[in-house]
Amino acid sequence: MAKKGILLVNLGTPDSPEVKDVRKYLDQFLMDERVIDIPKLNRTLLVKGIIVPFRSPKTSKLYKEIWSENGSPLLYYSELQAQMLQDKLGKEYQVELAMRYQSPSIENALEKLKKGLVSSIKVIPLFPQYASASTGSVLQLVMELISKWPTIPPVSFVNSFHDNDLMLEIFADNARKHGLENYDHVLFSFHGLPQRQMTKSDHTGKYCLKVNNCCDNYNDANKFCYSAQCHNTAKLLAAKLGITREDYSVCYQSRLGKEPWIQPYTTDTLKKLASEGKKRLLVFSPAFVADCLETLYEITVEYHEEFKELGGEHVQLVESLNDDPRFIDALAEMSI
Repeated sequence: MAKKGILLVNLGTPDSPEVKDVRKYLDQFLMDERVIDIPKLNRTLLVKGIIVPFRSPKTSKLYKEIWSENGSPLLYYSELQAQMLQDKLGKEYQVELAMRYQSPSIENALEKLKKGLVSSIKVIPLFPQYASASTGSVLQLVMELISKWPTIPPVSFVNSFHDNDLMLEIFADNARKHGLENYDHVLFSFHGLPQRQMTKSDHTGKYCLKVNNCCDNYNDANKFCYSAQCHNTAKLLAAKLGITREDYSVCYQSRLGKEPWIQPYTTDTLKKLASEGKKRLLVFSPAFVADCLETLYEITVEYHEEFKELGGEHVQLVESLNDDPRFIDALAEMSI
């Protein structure tokens, strides 16, 4: 029998932490029309004329801080996840890994599946919460590439898995290892996005940023909203940990530019908590399934130092899913 094809896709990483490779990565990433969703001419001037030239050297230094003997942590763990999934699913499946930006490319991974004569393809973007700039971008590119094939096999997609119980249990267990009693507040820090991308996801045109606390309750009106899915992930994790709404905050990191992004920003939340006398923070970053620059440096180093300068004592990152076998079980369930 023909094998079933599984395509795992994560965001991407530079081929090396050197400036030239970081520049190449940032250029491809930020020129994506779903990432910076403004007219192409404006995007080109902004990305190629300002952001990439000025940010590449700084970002290169940050990547060098987290680069290991195994290379990029994101790529390392993604490759492990793909291999573990292949071993879990067995010979009836062909699992390929791709990155939306840089290597290994989606185009090459799809070609491997085609040459493998797979009977179908299931695409699993490795982003728990759906966003146009991440999952949407992956799905669009996959459809564009496959649409050019003379023969198109059955193709299906996993849209999101923000409420996957196995995923939530891993995060909860990773937090318990640090001892919840040792911290006086929990942060769920998700990757940020411009507010305009949230309003675009509102198919009613009457809900996003127009209803008070519009993201607090996950429902039909906001089921495609990234922020609403983030809040739902946080709520479900809090329930597993047995903490109340007063015990945790939801915030958003990695803001780029001056326009409004999803709020509250993580930096503002750190200031608020420090002013309230909080000293030790346990921080989740549940938008990522593998530790990467945003978790290993932005939270572990930058936010830790920032919080200490504000009078706090410690910021502790809750490790990501990485190579936990239970996450592979979750991926296997999605694959079938």
